[in-house]
Amino acid sequence: MGTIVMSGTVVLVILGFGNHVYWLAAVAMLLLYVQYGRGSSAPSGGAGGGAAGGGAPADYRSYRERRDTQAKWERRYRRERPFEARRQAREKAN
Repeated sequence: MGTIVMSGTVVLVILGFGNHVYWLAAVAMLLLYVQYGRGSSAPSGGAGGGAAGGGAPADYRSYRERRDTQAKWERRYRRERPFEARRQAREKAN
């Protein structure tokens, strides 16, 4: 993916000598690649976390945060709507 983006950027820069809009397109493509394209592979090594960070990996930390938030909302729902929560538990058991 990186070579495609880099070669596309080079082509847009070369075309940009005739029309400066292509330079803007090249910059926009590079920014989008850095923001979205490389971010998908970052957690697997290096800067994303892991053993080098000393803590839990970023993906597990985000999973834990989502799980805790979900549990908090479920507890709040059961507290505010006890009859509905019991009915749903009965339906789930059957």
